[in-house]
Amino acid sequence: MTAPIIAITTDRRSQGPKPASDNVRPARPEVFVGESVVHAVRAAGGIPVLIPPLDSEHSETNPRDIIAHILGLANGVVITGGAFDIHPTHYGQGVTARIDRVDEGRTTLELALAKAAIDADIPLLGICGGMQAMAVAAGGTLIQDIGTTVTHALEHEQPTDPATSHHPVTLTESPLLSAYSPNGTPVTIQVNSTHHQAVDDPGAFTTVGTAPDGVIEAICHPHKRFCVGVQWHPEQLDTAPYRALIEACQ
Repeated sequence: MTAPIIAITTDRRSQGPKPASDNVRPARPEVFVGESVVHAVRAAGGIPVLIPPLDSEHSETNPRDIIAHILGLANGVVITGGAFDIHPTHYGQGVTARIDRVDEGRTTLELALAKAAIDADIPLLGICGGMQAMAVAAGGTLIQDIGTTVTHALEHEQPTDPATSHHPVTLTESPLLSAYSPNGTPVTIQVNSTHHQAVDDPGAFTTVGTAPDGVIEAICHPHKRFCVGVQWHPEQLDTAPYRALIEACQ
């Protein structure tokens, strides 16, 4: 069986690290993704293809043709996270709390890609901010800042290495649950946590995982083959959600 092609969205930064050289090699803008995501897709049996953000500074503002090409190529999609926020105007709100860096080119691409993949029932996995993009694309809203909005919230921006777990999440019935609980019974797992925002209203999705403080940690579309978002970064801990994605693609 041919390995499925998995489209993976990427982040960007205005200045990458300066190359170590005695010659003139200025640091320049970069498009990138954590290599652990690529490794997780490969380990699960997929072929990763990286998708850059749209160009925010020029005329590339309508992503429909780009999305059509991506979904014509890919068997599945991973929408990744990053050190940026979705601006509240995308879910009909003004700024009421902490908002970090925004990247409209990336947000435009990821919202359109999420909506198109959902509509076409193409297996889709959202990671951290990718889960938030899925919820917004499906009519949901976000908590703009957990620390100043959620009463008695846990610390969701862990001070330790994200390659270690930070708090528990209880998973209920969903395609994701079978990746962690072979008999299908609800299970509590340990996850990492590197986010200050979270899904508030999941829109067309169903909440299938929560932290002890009630913050939504996993969502699933009830009418799609595999359309799952997780608020943590499983590629730093295990590849279970990626294996579930690849199985759905096959």
